[in-house]
Amino acid sequence: MNLLISTVLVFFILLVPLAFTVNAATGTTVLDLDGKKLQSNTNYYILPVIRGRGGGLALAQRNKSCPYYVAQEDSEVSNGLPLKFLPVNNTKGKFLQESTDMNFVFSAATICVQSTVWRLGALDGVTGRRYVTTVGRIGSPGLGTVSNWFKIERYRNDYKLVFCPMVCKFCKVLCGDVGVFLEDGKRWLGFSTEPLLVMFKKA
Repeated sequence: MNLLISTVLVFFILLVPLAFTVNAATGTTVLDLDGKKLQSNTNYYILPVIRGRGGGLALAQRNKSCPYYVAQEDSEVSNGLPLKFLPVNNTKGKFLQESTDMNFVFSAATICVQSTVWRLGALDGVTGRRYVTTVGRIGSPGLGTVSNWFKIERYRNDYKLVFCPMVCKFCKVLCGDVGVFLEDGKRWLGFSTEPLLVMFKKA
């Protein structure tokens, strides 16, 4: 009996470090164009992988009114506006992991004098689409901010942007990819069946 207990204890002692090693290895750091790790509270441009279909991401008005929406620049050589990624457990200089809930915040001011934090809007009654807009709030994860959290996920050899927040355990959300659709000559970001493949360039 003592021999059996000793054997089990030895097995457990050997297994525990292994378990912690596996957990530590599950997080994969997001890389920029230069192969460097993305850091929180640092300005980056979000650029499309496929060129010839617009440039970087920026702010634009729909129907000439506030708030601003997220759109692609018309020119493919334009980097768009710089923005910062603020993970749910934010620490300055922290490396950003794939599939982590984050606030995306443009480092820009607008004439609307409103927040430039990304937010997934409600279903538009005219177009039937859900647009990525602004006026979100930084931090405070929960029911009131569930629409403000986005993720960066690996898609084959590239990255894509995803809305699937896990910050509110009791909230029911519809998860989906962030893609682009053409409307009145402008490329708007929103829920799409085809993800926008992106890369990150340090500003």
